[in-house]
Amino acid sequence: MGLLLGRVPAGPFEVVVRRPDGSPSVIANAPFLDDGTPMPTRYWLVDATLRARVSRLEAAGGVRRAESAVDPDALAAAHARYATNREQMIPPGHRGPRPTGGVGGTRRGVKCLHAHVAYWLVGGDDPVGDWVAAELELSRVTVTGAGEDPT
Repeated sequence: MGLLLGRVPAGPFEVVVRRPDGSPSVIANAPFLDDGTPMPTRYWLVDATLRARVSRLEAAGGVRRAESAVDPDALAAAHARYATNREQMIPPGHRGPRPTGGVGGTRRGVKCLHAHVAYWLVGGDDPVGDWVAAELELSRVTVTGAGEDPT
């Protein structure tokens, strides 16, 4: 997995979305790294081909374009759902720092299209993920090869 991340993983994760050939597309990170540091990014895009396509979109002003194209209330709701999902992974009674923010660790707006696409690929209701999918002509079925596309 270090090759896909570009570094040795610093915490536990699991592969939650795979390409049709079985290679990992998205990993789900635990809410804490091995040293106890909070990990705000629950879903991480590791598919090299898709990551490169999203990077090109970002480089062409995609973050700014996405932020202006989506409904701010829908985006805020996506951040809240993401944070709630991650919070449910934290054991009851946990003391100490907790991960904060929504998609990509941000509280509002768009920080990283990759994080939104990863969340979208796991089935997250994410207007930025929807926007990126439309821009790149993606569907969950064509990326993963599994089931019906719920979008």
